[in-house]
Amino acid sequence: MDREKTSHLADRLAAEAEAFCRHYLSSGCRAGRYWQVGDARNTPGRSMYVRLVTTPKGAAGKWTDAATGEHGDLLDIIRESRGLRDFRAVADEARRFLAMPPADRPEPRISRRAPAAQGSPEAARRLIGISKSITGTIAQAYLRERGITNLHETGSLHFHPRCYYRPDDIAPTETWPAMIAAVTDLDGRITGAHRTWLDPDRPYKAPLETPRRAMGDLLGNAVRFGIGTDVMAAGEGIETVLSLRQAVPRMPMLAGLSAAHLAAIAFPDGLRRLYIVRDNDPAGAGARDALADRANEAGIEALVLSPELDDFNEDLRTLGLPMLRARARQQMSFPDVPRFMAHAA
Repeated sequence: MDREKTSHLADRLAAEAEAFCRHYLSSGCRAGRYWQVGDARNTPGRSMYVRLVTTPKGAAGKWTDAATGEHGDLLDIIRESRGLRDFRAVADEARRFLAMPPADRPEPRISRRAPAAQGSPEAARRLIGISKSITGTIAQAYLRERGITNLHETGSLHFHPRCYYRPDDIAPTETWPAMIAAVTDLDGRITGAHRTWLDPDRPYKAPLETPRRAMGDLLGNAVRFGIGTDVMAAGEGIETVLSLRQAVPRMPMLAGLSAAHLAAIAFPDGLRRLYIVRDNDPAGAGARDALADRANEAGIEALVLSPELDDFNEDLRTLGLPMLRARARQQMSFPDVPRFMAHAA
C-alpha cells in the first residue's frame, strides 16, 4: 500500500479517535483531550496517551508511551492490539472498523472464503469482524435506556446495522440492527457471538419472538468485561452484568448468557474469589448452587450477589444507582469494596 493511501486511512481513523480507543483500547479511559491506557496492546495502566482532538501541540490519533518512548498512529495500535504483522491485515482491520470497502487487490485475486457453517464459531468470528463499535449507535442508546451509561472495558460489544434474523427454518430472512457481543475463551479467542436485535426507531429490543440468540461454542466461555484477576464476578445476562458494573466499575465481570452456561464457566488461573451474580428465579438459584459447588471444589471462595427485585438491571432502573451501590456494598467482602468501588461516584 502506498504512502498516500496509508495516510488517508490513518486520517480516517483519527477522525474517529475516541470511538477507536473505546473499541481497541477498552482497558483505558478518557482523560480530557486524551485517552489513557497502559500500552498499545491494551494493557491496563496510564502511561500511554492517545490524542483525541487536534491541537497546536499535535494531531488527533497520535500517541506516545511515556514509559517506553514509543509513539505512532492508530494503525500501529491496530497492529499491536490485534497481534497483526502483515500491513495488509492491519489495513483490512482498519477498514472493517470504518465500514469501508476493501482495497483493490492486484491480480490474481484471492478466491472467496467458503461460507462458514451456520451458527458455527467461524460464522460468529466473521459476524464480529464486520461489526463496528457501539459508540454512537442504536446499541448504545438501547443500553442507555436500560440505565447503563458507563461503558468502559466493553470492547466485547459491537453493532451491526443489518444483522440477519430468520424466525424459523422456512421463514424468509429479515435484517434488523443488532448489538453483537463476542463470546471468548480464557485465552481471548472468539468462540461465539450473542445477538440482541434492536428496534431501528426506538431504544428497545426489536419486536421479534426471539430477539436474543447465541451462536458458536458457548460451553465454558463467556462475554467478558475487564481483564480477569484474582477476583471477578459472573452472571447470566449482558444487561444484568453491565448494570452491576455501574455500581462496581473496576471489578472484572463476565456474562454466561444463560443459567446453564453460567454454571459451566471456566475458571481462570489465579482466581481466588468469585462473586456469583444471581437472578431471582428458580434457574438463577440452580446456577448459583452449581457454580458455587464447582468453585468451592476448585478452592475458590464463592460469594453471592443477589438483587432486591428480579435482576440487577431491574434494581438499577427501578431503585436507582445509589440503592444498587448500597446493596452491592453490603454483600461484598470488605477488602473488595475500596478496591473495586473506590471510583464509583
